[in-house]
Amino acid sequence: MNITPSLRQRARAPTAAELDSIPWLKVLSPEDRARASATLMVATALPGDRICRIGRPPTYWFGVIEGMLKMSNDGAGGAPITFTGIPPGAWFGEGTLLKREDYRYHIEALRRSVVAGLPIDEFTSLLDRSIPFNRFVMNQLNERLGQFIAAREIDRQSHPDVRVARNLAALFHPVLYPGVGELLRITQQELAYLVGLSRQRVNEALNALREQGLIRIEYGGVRVLDLARLRNYTVD
Repeated sequence: MNITPSLRQRARAPTAAELDSIPWLKVLSPEDRARASATLMVATALPGDRICRIGRPPTYWFGVIEGMLKMSNDGAGGAPITFTGIPPGAWFGEGTLLKREDYRYHIEALRRSVVAGLPIDEFTSLLDRSIPFNRFVMNQLNERLGQFIAAREIDRQSHPDVRVARNLAALFHPVLYPGVGELLRITQQELAYLVGLSRQRVNEALNALREQGLIRIEYGGVRVLDLARLRNYTVD
């Protein structure tokens, strides 16, 4: 019987290109950058792999080098809920690390993804000694607060086209998800998981947004053409 190694067992040192894609490393002093880089680990998460689990203590600050993750609950108290997607360039979980509390959510790979982790002790040490790193984390927390306020507004939207538009816009956040750029590599099925609709209904919504000039559907993904209109999209 073949047993797939755990994510931790698959961990390795990052390549130079992977280090270059990590946004917060660029704000550090050369000494802090070298020290943090030496402690970073990366691993390839397979579809369905859980990077974080509800009730487990945090051990790393995680980021997405490539691929797509999702944040969700466990459905124990009712229907499972997907809170958000986590695309390339995103670093997440700093609030849990700061409080050193157990995770209140699952983070799961939607597809084959490369995930990086900074040990919690190095994360804390950087906060203690690096003002630029503190500013980066503080900005992350501020932007994430705005993101979750917007997510509550999306939850109140019943029209599927609006839900798809607002959720897409959230995945193009330039601060939280700098690795996305203008092209989000995502399948319609993956977007359906994140939005909570069928793939067929997501396809209809994407075509409606395309016809209005807000997005362009390309091979393997969606390109945003008008982010401001996508964020404020409504149906009369």
